[in-house]
Amino acid sequence: MQKYKIGMLLFPDLTIQDFVGPYDVFIRATCFEVYIVAETTSLLHAEGGLTVKADYSFEDCPPLDILFVPGGRGITPLLINKVYHTFLQQQAVHAKYITSVCTGSLLLAAAGLLQNFKATTHWRSLELLSMLGVDAVAERVVVDRNRITGGGITAGIDFALTLTALIGGEEMAKTIQLMLEYNPAPPFDSGSPGNAEPHIFQKAQDASRPLFESRLKIIQQIILLK
Repeated sequence: MQKYKIGMLLFPDLTIQDFVGPYDVFIRATCFEVYIVAETTSLLHAEGGLTVKADYSFEDCPPLDILFVPGGRGITPLLINKVYHTFLQQQAVHAKYITSVCTGSLLLAAAGLLQNFKATTHWRSLELLSMLGVDAVAERVVVDRNRITGGGITAGIDFALTLTALIGGEEMAKTIQLMLEYNPAPPFDSGSPGNAEPHIFQKAQDASRPLFESRLKIIQQIILLK
């Protein structure tokens, strides 16, 4: 079976679950060869301070078959970071699939890689994704031609299993799902805006408001400069 080179992007202040959920799927799939990529190979701190490190810098990363971008607080400054935009744009020329989880789709959109595609992101950022010219859809996983995007954080496992089934077959994806014992049974029915109690939804909105507003200002600037 052909192995697809999948480049998983690291950056400061990424949400680690966005990364490790898909990573745990991809390393078990025989159809993938995983490349961990960042601007440099220096140590980075994810949200909360966990230290991570890439194996490949942008300069020495080989051509990739699949681009994968996680999300996190660190996406905010990258929305106007031309170094990251250029890397993604150059790799996208020959990539067979361009993918993301959570707010990683905001970076793809800012780099011009999701225009005229349907895509998803964390529920709090659907409005922002739409502002960037994307047909934003509130779904767990969205597949539109060769763009595959996952919703917020924990949706990364669903995304990765979907991509694995597409490349390696449904049987491979099902086997990995069993190996991971991915059989969600959450203790509360509060995992989406449609299910959460109104006061819980309001608390989540309030807690994320500063980050939302900082991204909103940047995206408004991006729109004005177009």
